[in-house]
Amino acid sequence: MADDLLVIIPTRGRPGAVPEIVQAWDDTGATADLLFAVDTDDPELAAYKKHAAALKADGRVRFTFGKRRRLCGTLNAQAVKAAKTYRFLAFLGDDHRPRPAAMPWDARIRECLSGGPGIVYGNDLLMGEQMPTAVAMTADIVDTLDYMAPPALIHLCLDLCWLDWGRGMGRITYLDDMVIEHLHPAAGKAELDAGYEEVNSEQQVSADSAAYYDYRDGGGLEADLAKLRALVEEAS
Repeated sequence: MADDLLVIIPTRGRPGAVPEIVQAWDDTGATADLLFAVDTDDPELAAYKKHAAALKADGRVRFTFGKRRRLCGTLNAQAVKAAKTYRFLAFLGDDHRPRPAAMPWDARIRECLSGGPGIVYGNDLLMGEQMPTAVAMTADIVDTLDYMAPPALIHLCLDLCWLDWGRGMGRITYLDDMVIEHLHPAAGKAELDAGYEEVNSEQQVSADSAAYYDYRDGGGLEADLAKLRALVEEAS
């Protein structure tokens, strides 16, 4: 039987992350379903398929292989489908690792979101409370908006939108002791590979920043918040 929480991980060029993330599930006692979303044009596709075959018997883990949509597009495509069958949805990057705690991190997510529409995030040991670089939310948010992040975005600024949504609907929680570590070059915890270079290029930063400000200030955010506030009201 499927869990009520699905964690979606769009991944590219980092097949070595797969066993590490599955190990993190084992180490933390997590029962959440785990979906790796892989591009069919990934140079490391064969390695991903090998992991998929090896993990076939693990009921928690699934893989999906599709055309490249970039991080936001891939996340949205999977989240919109999953929102029909899951109660909670989460996003982790392939460079995030949940860490053990007294209460498993996925159990904390369910507990925190059980009261109705909302968003929760933990401590990534890099941005902390400032930014939900990994996030979980009730699936009804995705179902209501028909996306998990504004589709004009490509890779960056999704976390800023999640903050805007959570604060705007008055339903966001930061759990400092729920550690989902971000193994990012900015923290000195990863090498600067081709993936990081692409998404942190001047062009990508400029494009996603412009798209975010247009969404925030051009009416998109306000329209989404109207829907989300109505959702909270209906649930109360």
